[in-house]
Amino acid sequence: MSNLASQIPLPPPEYRHNVGAIDPKRYENPSGDLIYPTIAPHYYRKFFDFGCGCGRVARQLALQKVQPEAYLGIDLHAGMIQWCQENITPHVPQFSFLHHDVFYIGWNKESPNKVLPFPVDTQDFTLVNAISVFTHLEQDSAVFYLAEVNRILAEDGIFHATWFLFDKTDFPMMQDFQNALYINIPDPVNAVIFDKAWMVNEAQKNNLKIIAIEPPIVRGGQWVLTMARPSHPSPAKMIPSANTTSGKSASWVKRLRLKLRGHQ
Repeated sequence: MSNLASQIPLPPPEYRHNVGAIDPKRYENPSGDLIYPTIAPHYYRKFFDFGCGCGRVARQLALQKVQPEAYLGIDLHAGMIQWCQENITPHVPQFSFLHHDVFYIGWNKESPNKVLPFPVDTQDFTLVNAISVFTHLEQDSAVFYLAEVNRILAEDGIFHATWFLFDKTDFPMMQDFQNALYINIPDPVNAVIFDKAWMVNEAQKNNLKIIAIEPPIVRGGQWVLTMARPSHPSPAKMIPSANTTSGKSASWVKRLRLKLRGHQ
């Protein structure tokens, strides 16, 4: 694995800035261990990486002692996808990358598509991963892509994703159809915060239940939620209140500033 680590280059600094993971250590896996220790090894067999960026997760997976049999990463940033195709796939041929040609004002503003179906077969993947993706989707897009996760996830698969969450009961002015908060008028998907109860209900509509929860490091940060089919032996879990201190994540603040700067 150490030889492979020397063969697969790190993404260029500008791409690492784009995804908010600048430190080269975040792309390494020197131990070769599972990149998500709480997810059992057999789930990694067929791995779908929604919003793969410049290949941070892909590179770590390639350095695992047991690599996925198949990996597909998609992202709306065409340049990062091309970089992954040219710098990762030659070293791990079972890893593929495809451009997901949907609109984003910062990186793909010529696209006419708000959403697109995943370019894969039904119930084909044992692990669907979405890190910092649903944190950047408008409400109707989140509904669409939860349905796509339901479509491509194997019956015994796992859905692993991050979310910004709030409790809508604290906002009595919000109507039944309003379940998301936005922080940036020119770029509404800069960061999107969803009502906890709404998100759980939408997951249930798509045959998913929450089986593991990692609260945010700082209050208001990203929740890491692992979901599975109702038949999974683990009981469904309720999202608790975040018992964390207030503050800001340094990497998130840097990423937010970069995005804001791009629209000035």
